[in-house]
Amino acid sequence: MSYERGWQALNLQMPARIPHTEYVSNPYWVERLTGLDPRDPDRAGEANLALIREWDYDVRWFTMAPPGQPRMTHMGTAVWRPDYEVVDNRVCPFETVEEVLAFDPVAEFPVPPHRELVEHYSRTWRAAQEQTPTCVVPGGYYNTVFTWPIMTFGWDLFLTAAALDEERFDQVLEGFFQVSLATYRAEAECGCKVFICHDDIVWTEGAVFHPEWYRRHVFPRYRGLWQPLKDAGVIILFCSDGDYTEFIDDLAECGADGFIFEPMTDLDYVVEHYGQEKVIIGNIDCRILMFGDEDDIWAEVERCARLGRDCPGYFFAVGNHIPYNVPVESIEVYARAIRELGRRD
Repeated sequence: MSYERGWQALNLQMPARIPHTEYVSNPYWVERLTGLDPRDPDRAGEANLALIREWDYDVRWFTMAPPGQPRMTHMGTAVWRPDYEVVDNRVCPFETVEEVLAFDPVAEFPVPPHRELVEHYSRTWRAAQEQTPTCVVPGGYYNTVFTWPIMTFGWDLFLTAAALDEERFDQVLEGFFQVSLATYRAEAECGCKVFICHDDIVWTEGAVFHPEWYRRHVFPRYRGLWQPLKDAGVIILFCSDGDYTEFIDDLAECGADGFIFEPMTDLDYVVEHYGQEKVIIGNIDCRILMFGDEDDIWAEVERCARLGRDCPGYFFAVGNHIPYNVPVESIEVYARAIRELGRRD
């Protein structure tokens, strides 16, 4: 059973084969595998749930949001298809650095009472687990600390304000921390046993700020956010785009039980230092699926299988996700490779 494989790997119990999870926005692959077209708005939800079942996921990539929608900056979209039109009229609601530095997230985003949040997340998580009972469904949160100012202010104002007045911007981060903490406390009681902490703290070439900036302003707040989950015995998986190799040790010290990452982060380093004690998810390079031939894709899966086979918590996954423009034939090669190379016996 996929659920059992996933649970074994999350608890570092070495399942008989390397488990698998994925994040997919390729409608042609979904339709090929399930017979359902996710481009049909009446079938999209059913199609995406069928993909999880048909591709035999062991863990479902899942996060939850609180009720209500705070004001956010729209910075464009990475979603594209020939028949897809983006309809989003949001603009950045901030014009100056002073507006950013004076911003109070707690006042802007009122937090519902704790029991109300617990009930909201419990309903959301239980519904997701019931939708996909064949795999482990985590709880999770997307904005956390660093992602909040990206999505609220946009990159330009975020970077400028943080650089011009570090002390005042830290107070803005503290407000975001307090807003996030309400969710972390509530999800610790929602029934989930695994939690994805998403926070895009780096770019493809590494840290956005000097590493010590993170150690002053971000990682101490992770410890505070994660403590309710640790107290409840919930497994914490940290997820970020980009290359966060230089922060793997910091995150481990903060209490992360595992890492989800793209091919930029160094799988060799993670396996060497944490292969026997942490969950490790991902690293297969989507660019190879996009541009490589069958031998290239097979070699990429072999690379990750070789490194992950002796790690009890390793999962196959394409770094970031499988987008619209990856050829279906390449995804089929990838699916066959992880099935054949994932055997540990």
